[in-house]
Amino acid sequence: MAKLRVSRVGEQIKKEIVDIVRTEVKDPRVGFVTITEVEASGDLQHATVFVSVLGDEEQRKGTMEALQKAAGFIRAEVGRRVRLRRTPELHFKLDTSLDYSTRIGKVLRDIKEGEKQDEPQSETETRI
Repeated sequence: MAKLRVSRVGEQIKKEIVDIVRTEVKDPRVGFVTITEVEASGDLQHATVFVSVLGDEEQRKGTMEALQKAAGFIRAEVGRRVRLRRTPELHFKLDTSLDYSTRIGKVLRDIKEGEKQDEPQSETETRI
């Protein structure tokens, strides 16, 4: 039962953070940001916010710095919107799973293309 509540609270916090980052955070360093997941601790004292950022490494670093700087503001806004005894402390973490899956997909495509090049061109070549 407790895990279900933590999961629901995490989803609600995610929904509110998405709205806050999209409409309230005015820092120009916050570019194309996607909140991929929010993991709340069992006691709801802390929440890890996983963020995917579109752009190069410098843009990602700037966006993460801006989000860390705005964490207090975002936490206060979440506290106003979600009724909890105590609003969790927010910790932003860069989510690299999308980059990883893209890299894996590219490697698999390269392997598949390599196999196509190694295949014989005709049946006569396979008999030799």
